Amino acid sequence: MPADNTAHLVTSARRRHELTRSKAIQALRELEHDGTPITFETVARTAAVSRSWLYTQPDLRTEIERLRQTTRRSPGLAIPADQRTSDASLRRRLEAALTRNRELVEDNARLRRQLARALGDERTQGRIRHASASIGPC
Repeated sequence: MPADNTAHLVTSARRRHELTRSKAIQALRELEHDGTPITFETVARTAAVSRSWLYTQPDLRTEIERLRQTTRRSPGLAIPADQRTSDASLRRRLEAALTRNRELVEDNARLRRQLARALGDERTQGRIRHASASIGPC
């Protein structure tokens, strides 16, 4: 009677399955870190696994679809995950830009007032003989 080797076959299949999963997970991490658009094709090619196998793994399939949507939303080159700007950072930058804009508007108004005074002083002193000088928005 031949020896029962099914336990060894099951162990080998389980080990091969885990190795394949770890290759796919590593490929996902590398692609996301590099900012490469994530698709089933790119993950399969990078991990050296079949696309059909990826579709049969519910957690990997969900993660690929989530990351695919993330990279699809941003036009142009994808930005690696660790380099993407957070919402809080964008808000702070917007607030700083708005504050700077207000400061520039105030400076512009102050400079217009100074120019109007200087032109008025020159006119009263008789230095300006032409009435063509005008002050207004550019």
